[in-house]
Amino acid sequence: MSDETFTSRAQNAETFVRQLFEPTPCARNDHLSAKFGADIWLKREDLTPVRSYKIRGAWHAMHMAREENPDVSLFVCASAGNHAQGMAYACRELGVRGVVFMPVTTPQQKIDKTRTFGGDMIEIRLVGDYFDDTLASAKEYCAAQGGHFLAPFDDPHVIEGQASVAVEAVRQMPHAPDIVILPVGGGGLSSGVLKYIPEFWPQADVYLVEPKGGASLKAALIAGQPVTLPTVDSFVDGAAVARIGALPFETLRHVVVDHVLAASEDRICTTIVEMLNVEGIVLEPAGALTVDALRDLEDEIKGKRVLCVTSGGNFDFERLPEVRERAQRFLGLKKYFIMRLPQRPGALREFLDMLGPQDDISRFEYLKKSARNFGSVLIGIETKDPKNFKILFSKMEEAGLVHRDITNDEALAEFVL
Repeated sequence: MSDETFTSRAQNAETFVRQLFEPTPCARNDHLSAKFGADIWLKREDLTPVRSYKIRGAWHAMHMAREENPDVSLFVCASAGNHAQGMAYACRELGVRGVVFMPVTTPQQKIDKTRTFGGDMIEIRLVGDYFDDTLASAKEYCAAQGGHFLAPFDDPHVIEGQASVAVEAVRQMPHAPDIVILPVGGGGLSSGVLKYIPEFWPQADVYLVEPKGGASLKAALIAGQPVTLPTVDSFVDGAAVARIGALPFETLRHVVVDHVLAASEDRICTTIVEMLNVEGIVLEPAGALTVDALRDLEDEIKGKRVLCVTSGGNFDFERLPEVRERAQRFLGLKKYFIMRLPQRPGALREFLDMLGPQDDISRFEYLKKSARNFGSVLIGIETKDPKNFKILFSKMEEAGLVHRDITNDEALAEFVL
């Protein structure tokens, strides 16, 4: 498929998308621009009707499927997130039946949102503890029913639909950006945008960012072909993909490895909190990827015009305590440690007197064993300045209080925190 043909198809997809909603905003962000000394613009895909770009690919691919085969009356997908919601919304608008397969472990909030978007036109089936089982069941059902399986990213029409993000941005930006930053999960959005913009912004450098715990694109670039990651951290659930899509990789294989960034899950949490507190912008972890990557590119972007695609805002606020916790730990404002406390009167008071005015105990568990002279204490401390921990630990060492920092000990923290 030639670039010219793809350009035309992406523009046609954008025309289809206009039947659903107006172009999402593409505007300069003053806070980020001042912070990084650059001209930062955000393409706000978190503001589509389903709060993610996924509706674009689903809508376009379903249109094309029905054009190619007017008898298609059933669409099937496997998804626990934005793709499911995009297909559900499109099913309702098109008046066609859809069946969404989700893992049994899917949070009720995501199930309810998908059902709200699809209404009476969709059925939700909870199958399997793991997504691979869910996917296999969805494909088996689809084949048996003669439906159309709607892939989340490994589909040419889905990729063309996601490229409508770039069609809008090219029209909206008053001047071509120097740098474009795109999130990567399965690769549908990034490959579509990357394939579209060279004709219009030939001088723009493109950087791609994926979660550190799901860096499937970088692994594929190193191997020269898509590979399956042995493990995936699912925290950035909108982009944590074990294997980059085969079709997207045909475009992404030409990306320079150094232009693929990996954002740590904990640091992404600090970006989510910052954008919420400072800008009032709600981003899901995958939606915050490109904004988070600005920190890695601070020297590169200074004085330049930068476009970031914020891909989604489906954030479950029940996760906010976890996000805040991870952000504090990343910033060094919260630590957990195990301390050996002498079992004698006044020992606890002596420790409490070591705390500074900005230190606050958020967790305290004391396991007293009468046969011992010392007891183990699990303590969580929050503070306003990371330097306060250096002062506290120095006081503890002077007093002979043996302690072990377990804040970043993943194996131990999984059981006790």
